[in-house]
Amino acid sequence: MGTIVIRKRGDGTVAYRAQILRKQAGKIVHRESETFDRKQAARAWLDARETELRKPGALTRARKDPSLRDVIDQYIKESSKIGRTKAQVLRTIKDEFAIADLRCSKVTSTEVVAFAQELIAVRGVKPQTVGNYLSHLGAVFTIARPAWGYPLDDKAMDDAFLVAKKLGITRKSDQRERRPTLDELEKLMNHFGTIQARRPSSAPMQKIIAFAIFSTRRLEEITRIQHSDYEPALAGQPARVLVRDMKHPGDKRGNNTWCDLPPEAAAIIEAMPKGKLVFPHTTDAIGAAFTRACLVLGINTEDMPDDERLHFHDLRHDGVSRLFEMGWNVPKVAAVSGHRSWSSLKRYTHLRQTGDKYAGWKWAAP
Repeated sequence: MGTIVIRKRGDGTVAYRAQILRKQAGKIVHRESETFDRKQAARAWLDARETELRKPGALTRARKDPSLRDVIDQYIKESSKIGRTKAQVLRTIKDEFAIADLRCSKVTSTEVVAFAQELIAVRGVKPQTVGNYLSHLGAVFTIARPAWGYPLDDKAMDDAFLVAKKLGITRKSDQRERRPTLDELEKLMNHFGTIQARRPSSAPMQKIIAFAIFSTRRLEEITRIQHSDYEPALAGQPARVLVRDMKHPGDKRGNNTWCDLPPEAAAIIEAMPKGKLVFPHTTDAIGAAFTRACLVLGINTEDMPDDERLHFHDLRHDGVSRLFEMGWNVPKVAAVSGHRSWSSLKRYTHLRQTGDKYAGWKWAAP
């Protein structure tokens, strides 16, 4: 017997998802669903579809042409290289959008473009983010047919990408230029100092923020650094650290890279208590603490445009900018930041050599 689940859409309207589940020997062998605007339509589909599935060979045929939702589930389950953001986006697609109800053979470029338009019109998603959604979904299209034999046409996704770009539904992300001011950092450091004094077990946010700036490392990379990954300066060579699973478009995991450390960043690592991890705290805890503090201190507000908000990742941008302002050349900066392509650093070369923004900064000392 199928079920009907009522759910609220992003635009406030109600949808009715009709679901069918089939088990054999206690194991799920088939499941599918369709979403409707009216409960009567959902019930009619359930009755008709269950009658069809009772016919000889119907379940076998259905398993060869599963719903996009099931294929996304399989992709998430079997992929050994999938980032947290990508997994979250794919789960959102399969749980909240009608396109996930379609069988693979029914997912055309028209359906994908309609999904992209829904992201903007109903959810208020920006064109830059729509491009990310399509990119993550496109990864599923790429392997569905060659890996599992499902009739999911990756040409349909290619066509949808082209149409979405031509219509302005997607576009490249604008480069963020937001950097923390010394006054904002002073507020943050004092705030986290008070918290640390009250709760010594909390994340050492003062050191984490300073390390993020001086090392130019991303939050996820910071939380993976082990004390054994650190090599102090030796014979005129700078200190360096092994950055595990460094972010890269083609390699999400196993992309371990040695990066140079400016003296300030090296000093912070050396001052941290010895254990396996230098910063034994989760990205969620650190990110939430930073976001919450920015709101409490008035650095960010709920109605502030995103490009004006301060994000944790802006600390990396500030750190890279600092090195150029100190007169470092592109190869030397890349050895710290980990950029494989020097062209990615061209956006910084216009910066004037104004000196070290953090010279004499009291929080630089570990």
